[in-house]
Amino acid sequence: MSMKELQKQTDANISAKADLIWQIATHLVGLFKPHEYGKVILPMTVLKRFDDALRKTKPAVAEMAKKLDAQHIEGAARDGILCRISGFDFYNTSNFDFAKLVAEPDDVESNFEAYLQGFSSNVKDIIENFDFANTVKLMVKGGVLYVTLQEFNSSKGDMSLDKITSTDMGYIFEELIRKFSESYDEQAGAHFTSRDIIYLMTELLIAPEKEQIAAEGCTKTAYDMAMGTSQMLGCLTERLQDVSKDATLTCFGQEFNPETYAIAKADMLIKGGNASGMKYGDTLSDDAFGGYEFDYVISNPPFGIDWKREKSQVEAEAKRGYDGRFGPGLPAISDGQMLFMLNGVKKLKEGSGRMAIIQNGSSLFTGDAGSGASEIRRYLIHEDLVEAIVQLPTDLFYNTGISTYIWVLTKGKPMSRSGRVQLIDASKCFVKRRKNIGSKRVDLDDACIDLILKAYEGFDQNEVYTADDLVVESKVFKNDFFGFTKVTVETAQTDANGKPLLKKGKKLPVKGASDSEIIPLSDDIDAYMAKNVLPYNPLAYIDPAKDKIGYEIPFTRLFYKFEAPEPSASIFEDIKALEAKETVLMKELFGNA
Repeated sequence: MSMKELQKQTDANISAKADLIWQIATHLVGLFKPHEYGKVILPMTVLKRFDDALRKTKPAVAEMAKKLDAQHIEGAARDGILCRISGFDFYNTSNFDFAKLVAEPDDVESNFEAYLQGFSSNVKDIIENFDFANTVKLMVKGGVLYVTLQEFNSSKGDMSLDKITSTDMGYIFEELIRKFSESYDEQAGAHFTSRDIIYLMTELLIAPEKEQIAAEGCTKTAYDMAMGTSQMLGCLTERLQDVSKDATLTCFGQEFNPETYAIAKADMLIKGGNASGMKYGDTLSDDAFGGYEFDYVISNPPFGIDWKREKSQVEAEAKRGYDGRFGPGLPAISDGQMLFMLNGVKKLKEGSGRMAIIQNGSSLFTGDAGSGASEIRRYLIHEDLVEAIVQLPTDLFYNTGISTYIWVLTKGKPMSRSGRVQLIDASKCFVKRRKNIGSKRVDLDDACIDLILKAYEGFDQNEVYTADDLVVESKVFKNDFFGFTKVTVETAQTDANGKPLLKKGKKLPVKGASDSEIIPLSDDIDAYMAKNVLPYNPLAYIDPAKDKIGYEIPFTRLFYKFEAPEPSASIFEDIKALEAKETVLMKELFGNA
């Protein structure tokens, strides 16, 4: 389904249903702030969807629960039996549903508590991470629990399976999440990445095998290490199934924010996905998927965020070298985004795994030669893991207007791309939004995504792709193009004849006269010195013991186009024209006096 078709579908029934549900928040005015409405609406939507789904099998589940309790059958065995009867991966054993809760207004608080306690452990985990117990207390105190239940039990809150499919329910839930995100304004991007960006990432991930998937289907796994509300995993699943109905994707993800983790897990349960693969915790310090390998990794981890909290665990794992995730090196403590990149690389399936990950510009060039960041780039490029890097337009994300990049990394680079990195400048490939959302002022429509994919698949050097007003440029470089040797250049002390002074056969450096040179790996160091240094300083020499290898990707410089300044004569003519215009305007204002 194209983005235009999807938008049409969303605008029709899905958006309307989400709007109706969100209107329930009018009863929360005064008790909750606008950005807090989601704390009520999202968990209540989850509970009502589950309630409607379980309605037909609820009596049988409750009856069986009594029998199992009498026989002291507990744990996984009990869960398995009750899930089999409910027909879902969750159940509720209480005597209440929304209709019965509304029917007994005087006891709504105690009955609602009993209702919540009747859910299976996976739903209780969602409720706990929503911090819903405290929300309910506030609703009771403000006298809005009953009316909220009543509203969700009305036609606007009807989420029966015969009326709303699992796919559409996923879209409705996403619309509610988007509304929740918008209410946070500039904080929206902290847990929500818009679909246009995700669709481009998914296309880049599946591009090499898209035709094969269309012909044969596939069975794949995917992982998002900073999953937020799990929209990336959802979009990737949707895209694969658009390519082939025989495509199956099992999703896994980890999230540190308890509320967004709860949303992600609830979303998976609502859509019948792998909810047990959604894990809570800090990916950097408490990896929930150690030893796992995945076909796809897709992620938009936080950037510009320090890793001080995880410092001891990260450094301990780094000491394990390549047995751990952080063997190549550690970036500056002020920004942990490259740690997420290393985590993703570690989890790619050998020989075929592919990753699309968002990074800001600092991952391209920060850190001197020999620094942790440079060593990470050295590892990724030297091991031929970097397939392509795409510069996105600015103002594309909800919470930042800066330049961002999609890194495409793989452990299965085809021979046609072996030993080379493709850089794609898509910064001028966008359409303007009619209405801004936070910092998001532009979108990637189908035409934008198609043009970027055309450039990626073309794999051409110095090629410019255009469509209407859209422009995408591609450049391809050998891996060692990005490497350099940083050499320390000393100046030898001089004798009266201008010859270097020696001590035990070694030159004596002039103190305070050290300098450095950046020499591309493709250049011979001695030839470089002879051409670029010695003609200006005949006593210069290199101390090889201080040589350091570095890697950087000067993306902006590589795509820079020089524009000659306007000739002074032309500027002078412009000034004269402005002065003449000013004279006319002054006469119109004040007459000829």
